[in-house]
Amino acid sequence: MKTSKIKSSRPAEGENQGTLAAATPPTNPSIQGRTRQADDYTAVSKQAPAEQAAKPNKIRSMCEAPAGRTEVLQGNIAFAVGCVRGGIHGADGYPGTPSTEVIDRGLSQVQDLIKVGWSTNEAVAVGVGLGHTLAGYDAVVTMKIPGLFQAGDVFTSAAFFHDTRGALIYYVASDFTPSSTQHLIDPRYLFKSCFMPVLEPTSHQELLESPAIAAEIGRKYKTPVVILASGTLCHSEGLVRLNEIRTTAPLDLPPEDLKRFNTLPTTALGNYHAVLNERMPALKKLSETSPLNKWIKGDGKKGVITYGANTAFVQEVNTYFQLNLDILSLGITNPLPTDLITNFVGGIDGDVYVIEDGYRFLQDAVSALGLTVKGKDAFSTVTEWSPAAVAKVMGLAVTDGKLSVPPVKRPPMICAGCPYRLYADVIANLKKRGKIEVVFGDIGCNTLLSFFNAMDAWLAMGTSEPTRTGYAVARPDKAAKCISVLGDSTECHTGMDGTRNAVFRNVPGVKVVLDNEWTAMTGGQPAPSSPTNLAGETNKFDLVRELKGVGTDVLTVSAYDRKALQRTFKEALGRADQGEFLTVVVRGTCIKKVPAAKKAIPVRVDPDKCRQCDTCLICPGIEKGSDGVPVLNNMCSGCGGNTPACSQMCPFDAMVPKAAEQKVAPTQRLDAPPEIPDAAVSRHALPEKLSLAIRGVGGQGNLFFGRVLTQLAFLAGYGQENIVKGETHGMAQMGGPVLSTFACGKTFSPVLMPGSADCLITMETSEILRPGFLDLLKEGGTILMAGTRIVPQNLDPARYPTESEIADATKGFRVIHVDVLGKALEIGDTAGRSANVVMMGALSRTETLKAIPTELWLKALQANSPKPAVWAANYKAFMAGTKLL
Repeated sequence: MKTSKIKSSRPAEGENQGTLAAATPPTNPSIQGRTRQADDYTAVSKQAPAEQAAKPNKIRSMCEAPAGRTEVLQGNIAFAVGCVRGGIHGADGYPGTPSTEVIDRGLSQVQDLIKVGWSTNEAVAVGVGLGHTLAGYDAVVTMKIPGLFQAGDVFTSAAFFHDTRGALIYYVASDFTPSSTQHLIDPRYLFKSCFMPVLEPTSHQELLESPAIAAEIGRKYKTPVVILASGTLCHSEGLVRLNEIRTTAPLDLPPEDLKRFNTLPTTALGNYHAVLNERMPALKKLSETSPLNKWIKGDGKKGVITYGANTAFVQEVNTYFQLNLDILSLGITNPLPTDLITNFVGGIDGDVYVIEDGYRFLQDAVSALGLTVKGKDAFSTVTEWSPAAVAKVMGLAVTDGKLSVPPVKRPPMICAGCPYRLYADVIANLKKRGKIEVVFGDIGCNTLLSFFNAMDAWLAMGTSEPTRTGYAVARPDKAAKCISVLGDSTECHTGMDGTRNAVFRNVPGVKVVLDNEWTAMTGGQPAPSSPTNLAGETNKFDLVRELKGVGTDVLTVSAYDRKALQRTFKEALGRADQGEFLTVVVRGTCIKKVPAAKKAIPVRVDPDKCRQCDTCLICPGIEKGSDGVPVLNNMCSGCGGNTPACSQMCPFDAMVPKAAEQKVAPTQRLDAPPEIPDAAVSRHALPEKLSLAIRGVGGQGNLFFGRVLTQLAFLAGYGQENIVKGETHGMAQMGGPVLSTFACGKTFSPVLMPGSADCLITMETSEILRPGFLDLLKEGGTILMAGTRIVPQNLDPARYPTESEIADATKGFRVIHVDVLGKALEIGDTAGRSANVVMMGALSRTETLKAIPTELWLKALQANSPKPAVWAANYKAFMAGTKLL
């Protein structure tokens, strides 16, 4: 087996009638299909919106294309495109997974078509959105559920404004797994008490169409509208047909009319009466008659009431087990269509199940109608469903194998070369020596410092310093032995309140701002502390000047200078012990945002000087070699052109400059054809449904693998039915476990049903052991297993599963071993980055997919890697993979 570290990749007018297309895939065989993937969208332009207009990009193409064209889109991107095609005038938000891509990879690309920007926090974003509507324009505000509660005061107060204005639409992305959210609060109870309509799209098509519908409802009923989007839909991909383009003229609101928009007690009371007397009865009538609520007819013997992504899960179970269920899929969950629900339950002879994420909002409401349904018990811990979970609750047999060999633990880790690493080492040492007892943290990449013993407790955005302040007020003797820490974007979000409070309360201590210049955890979006804003304009905000302005002394230090860090914190803690409050700003650009022109400093370990003390092993970019001497691997980023952290750790000066290496020509040469000839394949010769699941480790190219598969499915004719794809998101940092799923044909859900996958693919050997993964494979299916072993930085290699243990775990399955990394290295890819493409070549020769001509595979591959150099490398890798089987 090969051992490797894998480096991270990093309008025409149309009248909208207030309806959504049914959640069935397009069937027009004349439509020319294309595939899109969120990660494939262009990074934000540094051009101003006016200059951006002439720049072609895929988002613009989809925003301006004629109706009817099919695409495979991530849910967030479908919503973003729907905002422009639906005539929305403005969008605002704060980056928060799983909602981030709407602005980050979507609307940021068409700033000349829609007014869009990031605000400093969600409450500010809601205020900006409200301002749009008071100017007569329709606006969307994006956030995740914790952001909703951060904006709670503005959100709840604005809920009761009941006068003519532009539409205010909240796009609230849920995460009940949770993957990237710090709590599991169900917001539907808040929405109900705010008396505002809630739409819950059930498919990617409905996400595309929902902005226009929400805007129409908002204007007609003079109400804000919530689009509560399932995180599963937000981050998975599905087939959509582009809707009609709609244009909406802004309202002309005279300035004197704005006097009605205030929260004086008498105004608030009048608004409350109007909402209850006018808005809610009208919305209740809308809910009862809206085509957003769909009754999918069955045989009347068993029924399910559900909404959102759960609709796809229930449909998947219904098809897999051939149940002929009646399904009531609710597109509006506030106000609930109680008459429709009553009629549905009354039309079912047998059991009726309620399948919902979050807590029991729907179930309790149905029970309150005096109807008998089955769902969660009062203390159920189920917050999110899957097809398997739905099948189990209905008493259906589901494969649930247990493996005796545990999977490799892969906790999320900060990136190789991250500016936080030396800081973590310094703080961990101070804790070890008793100079620091507690570190109060915040939300962001810095939470991962807990794995380095450089962070202890944390709660929510901006709470690190208030928590430290409270701790120090309660225990004045500990004020100089506890510190708070947060990122620069979080300091701009709500952290500055804590800074002012500590100054105001005159509480001594040390606050740390890790300034990497970007909102790094969510992908590097701009904040006030970034060089530019979303429009590419130079930021005028000065973080250090702002901190000094509130009355705190500020010490600044380079994140890549270990000795300076040690000196700075010695001084800061000493001054805190003398009764001062001060802020330490640790500066180092996020490693993923370092300009390519800033060259890394190449170093190597001199074996004659090395004492094999392992002190330098602080980063996944360096690992212990077979002879015990550390070696820098292909994950090494060179610390962004700064003095490498590992070299500063070495007490024996064993890190020396690396001599220039001569590039060796690859052993094989294979020219890629500029064009691939057409090849025909009969859709009837292919399976009714194809489904695959791919497991690997962050940085192995799962997302690219999925993009090629979706394009291949179009070329093979599945674009006339349905194509869905799901991916791991959230805390899957570099080196974390990653799962991708893909299905086409007669399919509904991006989450696979156990026993339904034709093929399982593992890009890393031990990932086959992840719970539930083997259960996905259908009888007679195939496992393609790479021989690549990736041992986590802090794991003893002796604890990695042995070949015999993995063989025992997969006994009885059809396993094909393929050394894709070895083949990639053999053809001259010294970084092994093309191993995923080698695996595609091998996959194309399996029994499952060999009916699809090689030409279609190559066309799909070329469509996703059109640059000549990349296409040549991928062509070579793919063809090499075809020879492995």
